Amino acid sequence: MVEIKTFHAFVLSLPETEEKPHFEVTSFTLKKKVFATLNAPQNRATLRFSPEMQDIFSALSKGAIFPVPNKWGHYGWTHINLETAEWELCQDALRTAWWEVAPKAVRAKYPSINVNEE
Repeated sequence: MVEIKTFHAFVLSLPETEEKPHFEVTSFTLKKKVFATLNAPQNRATLRFSPEMQDIFSALSKGAIFPVPNKWGHYGWTHINLETAEWELCQDALRTAWWEVAPKAVRAKYPSINVNEE
């Protein structure tokens, strides 16, 4: 289980991340691009992935990470059930979502964020 306050603190620890309201949830942006949202009442986060990363995280998560069940899911938007997700995988997912929206200049400043490159 991932606590809401733990998720919130970790996502804000990612460089240059800003928190903003997004309809009835909280969004987290990098250079004005949303890469995650947090729906605390539903114990759910939503991350922006490439379709390839969505497939990888969905396969690794044992059902805790899954595509948004509508057209947004086809574009890589992915839910995380914070009640069943493993914290380490959630951290990797957040870093990946952050990395995927980061411009090249930001990536160059923070290369250690990329967990998908060995």
